[in-house]
Amino acid sequence: MNAFKSTTLAIQHLLAMYAGAILVPLIIGDALGFDSKQMTYLVAIDIMMCGIATLLQVYSGKFIGIGLPVVLGCTFTAVSPIIAIGTNPEQGITDIYGSIIASGLIVMVIAGFFGKLVKFFPPVVTGSVVSIIGISLLPVALNNMAGGQGAEDFASGSNVALAFITLVIILVVYRFTTGFVRAISILIGLVVGTVLGAFMGKVDFSPVSDAGVFHMVQPFYFGMPTFDATAILTMTLVGMVSLVESSGVYFALSDICNKKLDSKDLARGYRSEGLASVIGGIFNAFPYTTFSQNVGLTRMSGVKDRKVIYLTGAFLVLLGFLPKIAALTTIIPIPVLGAAMLAMFGMVITQGMGMLVPVMNESAENAMIAAIAVSLGVGVSVVPGIFDELPEKVSILTSNGIVCGSVTAIILNILFNMIGPKRKNDPMHGEI
Repeated sequence: MNAFKSTTLAIQHLLAMYAGAILVPLIIGDALGFDSKQMTYLVAIDIMMCGIATLLQVYSGKFIGIGLPVVLGCTFTAVSPIIAIGTNPEQGITDIYGSIIASGLIVMVIAGFFGKLVKFFPPVVTGSVVSIIGISLLPVALNNMAGGQGAEDFASGSNVALAFITLVIILVVYRFTTGFVRAISILIGLVVGTVLGAFMGKVDFSPVSDAGVFHMVQPFYFGMPTFDATAILTMTLVGMVSLVESSGVYFALSDICNKKLDSKDLARGYRSEGLASVIGGIFNAFPYTTFSQNVGLTRMSGVKDRKVIYLTGAFLVLLGFLPKIAALTTIIPIPVLGAAMLAMFGMVITQGMGMLVPVMNESAENAMIAAIAVSLGVGVSVVPGIFDELPEKVSILTSNGIVCGSVTAIILNILFNMIGPKRKNDPMHGEI
């Protein structure tokens, strides 16, 4: 393959994942009240870490690297937990990065035998967790569509109109295009929505003019990490769910590339994700996981050469040193960002539902597991003080909706599906 074709394909992969990559730091930075300088750093370091995480995974070594053409980015599964930790009065931003580092180390330690632990994370558990995360994020999207919580023009006609015009653009592109253009429909919506926002006077270009042309990244930009048990448990559960999701991507790519995977290959892949999270925590970025949209692009193009993904990773690392490009993403009007969030978070919810529907049709027990886990997880997110009177050791499991829902799903799955004989009769489906 010549250099021009490799470069073109690498840029396609970068564009396919770019909207997902930048949305995560923009959402989290906005929720934590970052200023434009902090937001620019957060976006830049996240883009760079996407590249580093990708390079670690494409490489195939003795201890790390799945050796498949896979692109990594920050998992949306981590967004809600990170915001919850960062906005908790008893925790804070340094606890976010302490928990990311600690969970990454835990993932690296358990990578070798995660195949044995994966039985505790069947689709009824992972589907419940992903659904809880998606539902918990919806208020963030809707608040931003209205202009951002606390904004003087909150829910103004211009904000709501701009948000829905952006959403319509995303839907039209997604409906009437195919292939690569369809894959970047959200990115197109963000660009067109920002241009419209500029004509409406809702874009401030000062972050771009204030940003430098080049900067060096620095570890612990937001402070030295601190380690909170609840935060670590939360991010470890997020990490395990991400590993289960990544396993599906690994096997999908192995099928495309005609490469059979064994337990050692999977362990190297899991270890790479853990290492990427540790490095991400040190440089105040995020945990990283495989991006499924790039799998579709690989299948569509038919190009399986890892050199293309190496170039994609290198481009992402290079962009991380260019703050002006990162600053461009911070000028996106909040309503435009909210519209993109609604589409992305809605896809997270439907992804969870897609995992749950087949297993709920299998048995009434699975339907009950999902019902209780999702209800309790979302309920704790909506009414966070419900378990405040419980002992501190117990509150580690109940103070966060993601953890509460995850633990509930795991325990109920063990109770209904792993202990004792399975029920032969299922009155819900009329079996005899």
